[in-house]
Amino acid sequence: MKSKIYLLGITVLLFVSCKKDKAIVITTNDYCSVVDTVTGIMVHDIFSPPVASRIYVYPNIAAYEIMAQNSTKFQSLQGQLKGLDSIPELDPKSGVNKNLASLIAHLEVSKQLIFSEEALGKYRDSLYEKWEDENAEEFLVSKDYGLKVADRIKKWMGKDNYKQTRTFSKFSVHADQPGRWQPTPPAYMDGVEPHWGEIRTLVMDSASQFKPKAPYPFSTDKNSTFYKEAKETYDVGNMISKKLIEVEKSKSNKVPEESAIASFWDCNPYATVTQGHMMFAKKKNTPDAHWINIAKIALKKSNADFKTAVFTHTKTSIGIFESFISCWDGKFSTNVVRPETYINQNIDENWRPQLQTPPFPEYTSGHSVVSACSSVLLTSIFGDNFSYVDDSEIPFGLPKRSFKSFKQAAAEASISRLYGGIHYRAAIENGVVQGTNLGIYINGRIKFFKK
Repeated sequence: MKSKIYLLGITVLLFVSCKKDKAIVITTNDYCSVVDTVTGIMVHDIFSPPVASRIYVYPNIAAYEIMAQNSTKFQSLQGQLKGLDSIPELDPKSGVNKNLASLIAHLEVSKQLIFSEEALGKYRDSLYEKWEDENAEEFLVSKDYGLKVADRIKKWMGKDNYKQTRTFSKFSVHADQPGRWQPTPPAYMDGVEPHWGEIRTLVMDSASQFKPKAPYPFSTDKNSTFYKEAKETYDVGNMISKKLIEVEKSKSNKVPEESAIASFWDCNPYATVTQGHMMFAKKKNTPDAHWINIAKIALKKSNADFKTAVFTHTKTSIGIFESFISCWDGKFSTNVVRPETYINQNIDENWRPQLQTPPFPEYTSGHSVVSACSSVLLTSIFGDNFSYVDDSEIPFGLPKRSFKSFKQAAAEASISRLYGGIHYRAAIENGVVQGTNLGIYINGRIKFFKK
């Protein structure tokens, strides 16, 4: 009997020992799940598109810098991104699981950037408990290193001028000056992030490096280019409205293509719904979240490994972050009136666009800049003819859409702003040029791979 108990004890001891020695496996799906969780919290917290870009970029860079430690393939971004240096070195004999440490650093940096810290904290703690149960020693040493890198990234991001811009003045609205931006219905919000062009850039020499062509001079003359651009937005909106009425009369479920495109790429976290005396937010993805999800779709379709997942998210989020700085610098310096305001004052006082006009000046189109830049960067990773099915908007009640390439998707995202009635064509086309040039610049400027 004693021998049986003794043997049973040895069996249990061996089982526990094997369990503790088993390495913690962190996959591409794990990384994407963390990013998805952060995105869900961002949608709940209602962050503006520029601020959302900041929430994406720093956690991804933290993860990337750990992944690049002692790598024979990937090169650190220290010295390549403004102010980024002094990342704690990793002793290759330390026993750190770099994938695990990368994920821990991502979580810790993300937690400081969102409002709902408790929600992310609970999610993080559940992962911590799981990992510690799998291999306590590996988890603790990896956590220690991940937190050290996270602390360094936090100090670096704390110097990007974000905190200072929180104290700057609101954007001044001059309703008596024709052609200048004015708050739009239904919420008539103040201009969002008027000082975002003052945020420290990561790669660009300055926020104005990719300054687009000047917008057309404001005019109410029916022969002017500005009027003709507004009239085009008006006419396209009316054409779509007529199609929607015909669909309703025929009791068909088929939505006009232009309307479907506008809705799919709306990405306006400030959209509101009015019911009686109540107004509430209709929560949606930002353009950032939409393109980050496209990156995830590409990773999963190509069966990419963890390192490629971190690299892809980092490169894409850097482009998105720089895009918003570049675009917002121009928006609030040109201060162009939105089509809704212009059309109501000069063409048809009862006209409304299909999409709610977002609360900031018109020129250039933010989605056009971000989409063009993201498409250039993702094409550099996955190739020029990478087809995929985009399910980004399913959580918001919209069907999937298929694309033959990232560039095709970016082109559709851009023209959606005309279909939605929230931009003039010049802001769209010049925004595409702006974003494309920025993407090409990032491709040539940042070295992610060692020679």
